[in-house]
Amino acid sequence: MNAPDTVPFTSIAWGDVLFVALSAMLLVSAILVVTLRDIIRCGIALMAAFAALAGIYVMLGDPIVAATQVLVYIGAISVLILFAIMLTQTKAGPTRLVFQTQAVPAAIASIILAVILGLVISATDWGAAGKTVATVTAEMAKVLFNDYVLPFEVVSVLLLAAVIGGIYLAKREPDAADEARPR
Repeated sequence: MNAPDTVPFTSIAWGDVLFVALSAMLLVSAILVVTLRDIIRCGIALMAAFAALAGIYVMLGDPIVAATQVLVYIGAISVLILFAIMLTQTKAGPTRLVFQTQAVPAAIASIILAVILGLVISATDWGAAGKTVATVTAEMAKVLFNDYVLPFEVVSVLLLAAVIGGIYLAKREPDAADEARPR
């Protein structure tokens, strides 16, 4: 049995429904990242935003960018951020953060940016733009692992050194000042 191309009893395509769902997930989780006080929950909301973005990349027909999004941002950066947060003493932020005092200028700047972005989106010929973007996974892998193998390995060694340094700093012996500090 074949699944229908549109939602039953409507003329809405399933791809459109999926795009709206992923976009809503991206926007809600991005708002949660900047509004939640518990930093662990902020990190998890950041991972959800990255996952929704990877889903949008898949819908756009670019699986290599989606896989990179999952591997690098969800698999490495978000997990590294969560580990760094978990190794610190406090998990919750103060009741009134410094950047929350700039809410009115930030809201004005956001509205201006939204208007500019809307004008740019409406002035773009999306039919021509969609036809020029084509990514071939095999060609991209060939370039990455043939021409840029040395920078790729240097970055991996740098990340390994950063992880080892973070573990060393987290596991250091507490000194007298750390023991005297109230928890």
